[in-house]
Amino acid sequence: MTQVKRINRIFMMAVAPFIGMMIFILISSLQVSIQLTMPDNTSFTQDWNESQKQITQGLTKAQHTAEYTMETVGRVSKLYQKTTNTMNSIVNTASAQAKRPEQIYNRRITAKLGTPMDQVNSDKLTAELYRIGSTSYNGYAMKVKLKSPDAMKMTLGNDKFGGTETTMQAAQRYSAIAGVNAGGYADGGGGRYPLGTTVMNGKYVGGFHPSFKDLTFVGFNKEAKLIGGKFYSQYQLDKMDPHFGASFVPQLLHNGVSLKIPEKWASSRAPRTVIGNYKDDQLLIMVVDGYDEKGKSGALLSEMQKKMQNLGVQDAYTLDGGGSSSLIFKGRVVNNPSDGHLRQLPTHFLFFK
Repeated sequence: MTQVKRINRIFMMAVAPFIGMMIFILISSLQVSIQLTMPDNTSFTQDWNESQKQITQGLTKAQHTAEYTMETVGRVSKLYQKTTNTMNSIVNTASAQAKRPEQIYNRRITAKLGTPMDQVNSDKLTAELYRIGSTSYNGYAMKVKLKSPDAMKMTLGNDKFGGTETTMQAAQRYSAIAGVNAGGYADGGGGRYPLGTTVMNGKYVGGFHPSFKDLTFVGFNKEAKLIGGKFYSQYQLDKMDPHFGASFVPQLLHNGVSLKIPEKWASSRAPRTVIGNYKDDQLLIMVVDGYDEKGKSGALLSEMQKKMQNLGVQDAYTLDGGGSSSLIFKGRVVNNPSDGHLRQLPTHFLFFK
C-alpha cells in the first residue's frame, strides 16, 4: 500500500504541468460577446417632447384651477364676512330692542325714586341708594337688581343658630357690598333665636314652623327671587323652593294690592325695614329712621305700604324694625339706628358685587 501511494504521488507530479497547460489553453480560447442595444435617437426625442408638452399643459391647467379656486374662496370669504356683519347687526339690534321694555320700565320706577346718592354696578348686581321721606318720616331706599343667584345670601349671627352679630359685622365678615337686617327674634337660653320659620341654604333651621297670628315668611328661592307669605305646612313652602328666608309681621302688599294691617301693628310709629319686589324682580328695600321705639317716631306701616305701592312694588314684607333696622352700603352704616348703635341680630340679608 505504501508503494502504491508513492507511485501515485510521482505520477501526479509528473502530469501536473500538462494539466495546467491544458487549462490555460482552454481559458484563452473562450470569447465573451456583449451586445448593447441603443434606442433610436429620433424616436426618443419625439417621446420626450410629447411627455414634456403633456406635463406643461397639465401644470397650466392646474394653475388656472388654483387661481379660480382662490378667487372663489376670496368671494365666499367676503360674502361670509358680509353675512356675519349683517347677522351681528341684526342680533345687536334685536338685543337692543328686546332690552327697551326693560330699560323703559326701569327708568319709570327709578324716576319715582329720584337721583341716587350712591350706586354699585357689577357683573353680579346693580345697587342704587336713594333718600326717601315725607313730612312725618325720613329714611333710605336701596334698589337692587340681582344678576346672579350668588349675589345675595342670608347669614346667621356668627354662622350659628342662636348667635348674633351686627349687620356691619356680617357684611365685613363676608365682604358684602350691602346688607340689611332680616327677621325677628326671641331671646332665651343664653341666645337670640330667629322667630318662626328660618331657611339657610335650602335647609330649615330649627325646623318648619306653621304661620301663626300675623307672622309671615319672607325670603328668596334658588333663583334669588323674592318669595313669601303665610305657610301652614312645610309642603306649601317647599313648593316655592326656598333657599333663604326669615319671618316677621306683617305682609303689606300682594300683587300690588294692599293687605289689611293688623290693628295691633297699625297705630304705632317706629323705625322700619321693608323689602319688596318689582314686576321685573328687582328689589326695593326701605329703611326708615326713628329716635326710639316708643311709638312716636318713624313711620306707620300704612305709610310704608302706601309708599311701596306708589313706587310700583308688587309684593312687600316687613322685616324686623325698631332698633334692629340696619342698612349697610359700601362699608358704612347708612341709617341712624334708634339704639344709637347697631344691634346684635341673629339674621341678615347680604348682597355681593
